[in-house]
Amino acid sequence: MAKVLEGPGMDLLSKWGMNVPRHVVVTSVDQAEHLVDANPWLCKGKTVVKAHEAIGSRFKLGLVKINLDCMEAEKAIREMIGKNINGLIISQVIIEEMISHEKEYYIAVKSTREGADILLASIGGIEVEANWDQVKRLSVGIGENPERSDLEILAKEGGFSDELIPKIADFAFKLYQCYDQEDGTYIEINPLIIRPSDRELVALDIVTLLDGDARFRHPEWNFNFASEFGRPYTEDEKAIMEIDSRVKGSVKFIEIIGGDTALLPAGGGASVFYSDAVVEVGGNPANYAEYSGDPPEWAVEALTDKVCSLPGIKRIIVGGAIANFTDVKVTFQGIINGFRKAKEDGKLDGVEIWVRRGGPNEKEGLSAMRALKDEGFNIHVFDRYTPMTDIVDLSLKKRES
Repeated sequence: MAKVLEGPGMDLLSKWGMNVPRHVVVTSVDQAEHLVDANPWLCKGKTVVKAHEAIGSRFKLGLVKINLDCMEAEKAIREMIGKNINGLIISQVIIEEMISHEKEYYIAVKSTREGADILLASIGGIEVEANWDQVKRLSVGIGENPERSDLEILAKEGGFSDELIPKIADFAFKLYQCYDQEDGTYIEINPLIIRPSDRELVALDIVTLLDGDARFRHPEWNFNFASEFGRPYTEDEKAIMEIDSRVKGSVKFIEIIGGDTALLPAGGGASVFYSDAVVEVGGNPANYAEYSGDPPEWAVEALTDKVCSLPGIKRIIVGGAIANFTDVKVTFQGIINGFRKAKEDGKLDGVEIWVRRGGPNEKEGLSAMRALKDEGFNIHVFDRYTPMTDIVDLSLKKRES
């Protein structure tokens, strides 16, 4: 699953016919000077300014300011952008219209093994956790849509008034459609409120998690997913995410600052396996990476280039179990092309390469890897008969001896 920040999350709700506060995302201090011209509503009422980052406890960290006029909002923007919070630099803020309300409600849709659950409660905000027994749920099977009558029954069970039951049922149906059609895994609105001016339901705060691997089905998604690592994604990470969104199979890449051992494993399981093995023998992984599902040669080459570009690495481990259908020869050719380009750019000076793999066309793939030794690469190649972690022991313990 992948997290969507609040601004684009609200835009998704609006796309599917749900009301959200007027809002604007600001990514630089310079933008603050032109906000009012482009968004006159900013000076027609009070606003809320929040750091637009995937971090918790924003209020406690001073990253949420409420009940601001336009001058106070501009000041809050200037104070927040560029602020260092435990190593995270705040790079953007969201300004929302402040909507007064008396009552707060809760609604969510979450993925289950059988399909999805729609959750409703007439108690929301900070009170919902303490009153979780009052949250009612309706299960919807895979490929099905909730019936309006069932949603009205759910709203009644959730404690909503007769006046609100039809509105809540309609809102819940729209939320489910958004979840289903946008490849959601979890969408939570807390609080959901009644806007005093027109008595319409408004989603005041939202948590949105989508299936990141479904991006290829949504060319209209004009947002990046939020990093889950307490920092923004690097440019190299974003580049691989963009490639991953449009290729068959999968390529993944996350940097780990200060590591000495780069990993280029075949599959997520192998990546975790090798990371644990590296730590066990005293090494420090420099990244998480994987290629799987038989991705094209050029995508693997791009991934290899990013792995080779990691600073301060002493070795690269290219590992994996015995593939079922991923063509070892083709994917290895992508890795070999990436190695050659990196060597030309001077990125592999003093770096050892350790390889272990099995699968379709492994003989040809491993032979091509071994041939790199004749081109001046410090490379060690092993086949399926070598235990996977042996190359970790050999590469790190060799350095210690």
